[in-house]
Amino acid sequence: MSASTRTDCTPSWESGCITLSACILSIILPIFDSLFSVYFQKVPQYTLIIQATDMEGNPTYGLSNTATTVIRITDVNDNPPEFTTDAFFGEVHENRVNVIVANLTVTDKDQPHTPAWRTVYRIIAGDPAGHFSIPTDPTTNEGLITVVKLVDFELTRSYMLTVEAENEIPLARGIHIPRQSTATVSVRILDINESPEFSPNPKTIKLEEGLPAGSLLTTFTAQDPDRFMRQTIRYSKIYDPASWLDIDPVYGRISTIAILDRESPFVKNNLYNVTFTASDNGIPPATGTGTLQIHLLDINDNAPNVFPPEVEMCEKPDPNSLNITANDPDLTPNAGPFAFELASRPSDVRRNWTLSRLNGESAQLHLRIGSLASGIYELPVVITDSGNLPMSNTSFLRVKVCPCDRHGDCVDMEKMIAAGLGTGAIISILICIIILLVLVLLFVMWMKRRDKERQAKQLLIDPEDDVRDNILKYDEEGGGEEDQDYDLSQLQQPDSLEPECVKVGIRRLDERPLHHDHQYPLRSAAPQPGDIGDFIHEVRRLVQSLFHYGKMRTGEETVDKTEKLQHQFDSISDI
Repeated sequence: MSASTRTDCTPSWESGCITLSACILSIILPIFDSLFSVYFQKVPQYTLIIQATDMEGNPTYGLSNTATTVIRITDVNDNPPEFTTDAFFGEVHENRVNVIVANLTVTDKDQPHTPAWRTVYRIIAGDPAGHFSIPTDPTTNEGLITVVKLVDFELTRSYMLTVEAENEIPLARGIHIPRQSTATVSVRILDINESPEFSPNPKTIKLEEGLPAGSLLTTFTAQDPDRFMRQTIRYSKIYDPASWLDIDPVYGRISTIAILDRESPFVKNNLYNVTFTASDNGIPPATGTGTLQIHLLDINDNAPNVFPPEVEMCEKPDPNSLNITANDPDLTPNAGPFAFELASRPSDVRRNWTLSRLNGESAQLHLRIGSLASGIYELPVVITDSGNLPMSNTSFLRVKVCPCDRHGDCVDMEKMIAAGLGTGAIISILICIIILLVLVLLFVMWMKRRDKERQAKQLLIDPEDDVRDNILKYDEEGGGEEDQDYDLSQLQQPDSLEPECVKVGIRRLDERPLHHDHQYPLRSAAPQPGDIGDFIHEVRRLVQSLFHYGKMRTGEETVDKTEKLQHQFDSISDI
């Protein structure tokens, strides 16, 4: 402990203030120092009033003055931390990290929240692999035993740790660490149901593509880490994008259910990944996953194709040649070098074109004649690869011939595209025309039927009972009966009158006419069958012209389809 003094006046003789001599303080301070070391934890500061008197302290003739001295006690680390008990206990489940196992409590009489009070905990025995650490709670100064590395019940069921506590700063001189600064911590590990583990994971195998369905590939099994539990494991598949594999649920044998294809879009860098699961019957059940990587080896199972499949050429090309290559999904040596040749049929192909090989990957197509008419030409090109048991394929090169400008660019592409309608487009147009004709025929038949029904209804009505159009409106108004020259007897018995008795030219406005002067308006006549026949005949001529055009632009199979459509149309038109 140490003490410091302070006075309220400046120490000088002129001011009348007398400073205590060193001999007096040397007598007083040791007395206080012994008291401070005992009572610092209760009283951290002392205030002293000191009086000085001259004339040898004569109270009658001497003059005196007082001063206040404040003595603040500065703490030092003279109290080591001591555990509240010699043994602590805790438990934790296996395979858990960042979990607090136990709280260690200590007492320290030094001033709180100072380096002399804060405690540092160290494990000095019982944890050689470093599974635990003891950080300090800054508020309570407790030690928190925490798991920082996975513990395994099957390897170690308990740990006995020896822990030492000390302050952040060393103890004061002459203070020794007591026995209470060391304690033991017993940590018990609790068992849980762990997931089965595949080994190795991932597992890689090499296979040739093209294996048939039902082929056994490998066995992929998992081990249960719970050696003290008797559990059964079942296997299943959770990720197989191409649906190629199947796994035996009991023994883990993997077999194919489809043909393996290296050129599949699900294969990346010749690797195909499948994920399986292994589940036990524990409480609760646990599941582990494993990945099988299949490295597929290439075989010659794909024939080459011409590339690009479509090219453009001017009507009068300059130069009159095109370069083409081959596209083969297989790898070397099952791909190039390739052999190119023109097919023997149709005969005009070799008459108009020649094909020469440039190298193992490309060839050059030459036009023998000076010019070609605008249109689309399909040239059959036979390409053969260099694989073991080579594969050949006849692919069609689509050549679009068009008029070009002075830069060699096509200028009439829209007309050529319209002329190059495919088979599907022609068939679709014909079907639409047939459907339209059927709708027109149905409409005409419906109109004729409705006219017949109207005529039948008209015959059922008696002409004498037909009162339609008999109410006439004149918009004129006459005077009374005395102002009109009418024979009122006609109103009583109009039927008994003789014709000659009836006054000519004189009729009441409300009298029914004796003669049917009013005629009904003429209705429009129904369309004659001859007009419909002429319409169908014109449509038939249009369809036949389209059929002849389809025969010139399509193959034999399409001609058969168009003839069937024409027969169907003839049968509908006859109806």
